[in-house]
Amino acid sequence: MKEISELNLPDDIRYAEDHEWARLEGDKLRVGLDDYAQDQLGDIVFVELPQVGDTFKQGEEFATVESVKAVCECYLPVGGQIIAVNTALEESPELVNKSPYGDGWFVEVNPSDLSEMDALMTNEACLEKLKGAE
Repeated sequence: MKEISELNLPDDIRYAEDHEWARLEGDKLRVGLDDYAQDQLGDIVFVELPQVGDTFKQGEEFATVESVKAVCECYLPVGGQIIAVNTALEESPELVNKSPYGDGWFVEVNPSDLSEMDALMTNEACLEKLKGAE
């Protein structure tokens, strides 16, 4: 497992308490699982994603990730309607391990209330939280 100092936590992303991330791209959000979570889970072998058109509130379960170590639920960091899912994860779930903020993204969301982003952590706040959990 990575040391806290080795984690990739880009500063253009906001982070949820449960280790999901959200990046604003134009008027939509791209969402996935952060570097810390994918590292803790180990080799990811399956990702179950919602359907395009599904709607979730902030904090609702929207995906499930299975690894060789555990199964974890993922909670949408900002509520809204799913407008795209990363179908590449069906055949290659390991993309979450290889590129959590790139090819390993989960969904794109049309946010219902962008102010919900304000409740998410910056990369600095996320790093401080992780350091406190050591």
